[in-house]
Amino acid sequence: MADTNQTSSDRFILLGLSNLESLQPILFLVFFMMYIMTLSGNLLLIIVVRINPKLQTPMYFFLSNLSIIDICLSSTIVPIILKNILVMDRSISMLGCALQMYFHLAFGSTECVSLSIMAYDRFAAICRPLHYNIIMNGKLCACLATGSCIMGFLNSAIHVVLTFQLPYCQSHHVNHFFCEMPPFFRLSCRDTWLNEIATYIVEGNIAIRSFLLTLISYMHIISTIFKIRSSQGRYKAFSTCVSHLTVVALYFGTVMFVYLRSGSTYSPETDKTVSILYTAVTPMLNPIIYSVRNKDVKNTIKQKLKFKQANRP
Repeated sequence: MADTNQTSSDRFILLGLSNLESLQPILFLVFFMMYIMTLSGNLLLIIVVRINPKLQTPMYFFLSNLSIIDICLSSTIVPIILKNILVMDRSISMLGCALQMYFHLAFGSTECVSLSIMAYDRFAAICRPLHYNIIMNGKLCACLATGSCIMGFLNSAIHVVLTFQLPYCQSHHVNHFFCEMPPFFRLSCRDTWLNEIATYIVEGNIAIRSFLLTLISYMHIISTIFKIRSSQGRYKAFSTCVSHLTVVALYFGTVMFVYLRSGSTYSPETDKTVSILYTAVTPMLNPIIYSVRNKDVKNTIKQKLKFKQANRP
């Protein structure tokens, strides 16, 4: 292909799945449907929380915040993938690549912290119900949401600056769907030990601490659930926690696999597959697992649909 034969020094070629030309239409359909489901599911949740005054609680505030993050995270990656499947020119400018990497890392890091905050919110609601309104007051919720965003964007700025200071004299052909750090480390003709150490320290600090806080919160929640006398109530609460933990484990597990493992075990094909899970699949699953299965959300949707049907001429 013409775009893989030559490129200027200020542009990169995102190879993606260029070796599977026969599957391009199927891949486009799969990514397109996932993106539509991500947008519709998360937008639906944001609208439902907005129109129902009963849902103006810390839990739904953080769920709405997560939906906004998921929309932004998916939108930094999936449209580029769709464009690269459709067109022959898979090149991207250095500035465009830096911006994509910056926002991808920023929203990804923000989601890590947000998931741990949501777990703590559920811990406070279930394990400290009498003090919940005092603990999770409006000011604290706003500070936590703002703080997670600031932390994510500062973390991203550090990595992007370090990554694009590297000299790329070997090749500008990136064996990946989008601009992500690990593939760029392989392209540099300079030792990337400083970048890798920064990744382990900064990214690891955010991802591992967020995951541990989430895990500890859910351990306390599950311990409290086992004390519920009603077997039906215990099963319902436990199944909800398991579904939440499944999505959390999928997100944190794939992020830590890509960013926190040894460079000697790097595999382009494996990384491409795993990265799709936390950039496209998890943002699509979050509104389903956290919200659509939620009774309050479903009741709000049903009431609005009935109201519209009743007011039809």
